[in-house]
Parts: sequence; C-alpha cells; structure tokens
Amino acid sequence: MPFTRGEKIFWYGLSFVLLAICAVYLAAPAWTYHPPVHQKPAMEMGDMSGMDMSNMSDMADMHHDPVLEETPAQKAKHERDKRESEFNHHLSGILVILAAVFFLAQPALTRRWPAAAYAWPMCFLIAGIFLLVFSDTEIWPFGYMSFIYAITNNPEDAQHKTFALILLVLGVIEMLRASGRLKAAWSAWVFPVVALSGCVLLLFHHHGGMHGPDAMKTMVSVQNQHVKFAEAGAGAAVCKALAESNAKWHGIFSKIWPLFLIVLGVMLAMYSE
Repeated sequence: MPFTRGEKIFWYGLSFVLLAICAVYLAAPAWTYHPPVHQKPAMEMGDMSGMDMSNMSDMADMHHDPVLEETPAQKAKHERDKRESEFNHHLSGILVILAAVFFLAQPALTRRWPAAAYAWPMCFLIAGIFLLVFSDTEIWPFGYMSFIYAITNNPEDAQHKTFALILLVLGVIEMLRASGRLKAAWSAWVFPVVALSGCVLLLFHHHGGMHGPDAMKTMVSVQNQHVKFAEAGAGAAVCKALAESNAKWHGIFSKIWPLFLIVLGVMLAMYSE
C-alpha cells in the first residue's frame, strides 16, 4: 500500500530535519575542533568509576585549596551548564510523561481523532531531536567544539547523543507500527531491547565535572538519580516486552509499562544537580 500524502510529508520532513542537523554538525569550521584541554582538579572529575564511594564524605569535607577557587566567570559558566542540564532532563521528563499519558488514553482518543495513535511516539521523536541538538551546547554551532571532536573526546557528549539516537529509533519504529506500515514480529521487540540498552548505558553515564564545596555530594546524588532512572526504564522495557508477547497477562502489562514511564518522567522532571 503506497504512503498517503500526509505520511510522505511527515517522513520527508523528518528526514530533512535530521539531515540538516547532521549537515550543520559536520560543517563546523576548522577552529572548532581543537579546544584547549587542561588537567582537571579532583573536585571536577566527572567519571567516578572505580572510586571508593565510602570515602566520599571525607573527600567532601576536605579543605579547599584557594588555588582551585573558581573565578566569577567560571562560576557563571558552571551555573549556566547546571541550568542547561536540568532543563534538558526536565523537558525530557515532561515528554516521557506525555508519551505515557497519550498511550494510556489512546483507545478513547483515537475514536474521535485517529491521528492520536501517533501522539505517543511523536513525543519520543521530539525528545530525540531536542537532545540531539541542545544536549551539549559546547558543540558547534553553539560552542567551540566540533561534533567529531566532542563525541570522540568527551564521553558525556557521546552518551548524550546516543540517548538522543535511542529516542529517535524508538519514535520511528513505533510511528511505523502505529501506522500499520511495520508489522514484522521483530519490530515489537525493538522498544524493549533498545530501551533496556539505554538503561544499562545510564548505569555507566559519565557526567560532567561538579564544582564548588559540595561537588562530591552532588556527584553522588546525580549518580543515584541515574540509577533510579535506569530502574524505572528497565521496568518499562520488561513490561513492554511482556505486553507484546502472547502471555496470559499481556493486557495487564500493556497498562503497567506506561506507568513505569510516568515514574521515569516524574523523576526526570524533578532532576537536580
């Protein structure tokens, strides 16, 4: 069955937007690829893997070396980075909540507006596009790093773009399934497998350096929040898999997995650093 005019407009438009984003990223001028790199003090470390978490409280109470005190300009930048990170999490949380609500309300909505079946995967597409563009504004065209340099030298940037890709894949597959264009059995397992992979990645998420007297305490709090995100996401992925199966309770799980999404969305909307 050929695509309708509306479907063609949507898929051509989405393809154009993604290609335009890629073109802008890859067109970064030469001066962006080689930003200065300095040794970071201990209180700015973003990767806590392998560290003895039992010593965190002692490290947090250490006397601060005046040499490491931030300048007003550095403080302003770190505060902007903090607000940006929190806003990205909050917006993503709102879109995740909306996706879950649209899915739960889909039977009632589609009776009057058949197009409502596309609302919940559209939330994932919007979140994916937003994170792809705005998750790391130190990357060209907003900042001084080229896209290639950033994702090959900064694990946090690479992971953020991976999360954006995960959201885009989920949105595209579920949009095709909602339209009836994709009916292959394997397509039902894309959401559980990809979502679960994202949850595992969250457990190893490399977050940017924390600053100030409570840096270590903040880092522990951020890591704990990401673990909770992973737990809620894993619950949604497993229940989605059971809902897609022919198991006896698949109807119940089809109502439970969006509830896990709502929990995840609320936690994202309450994220703080």
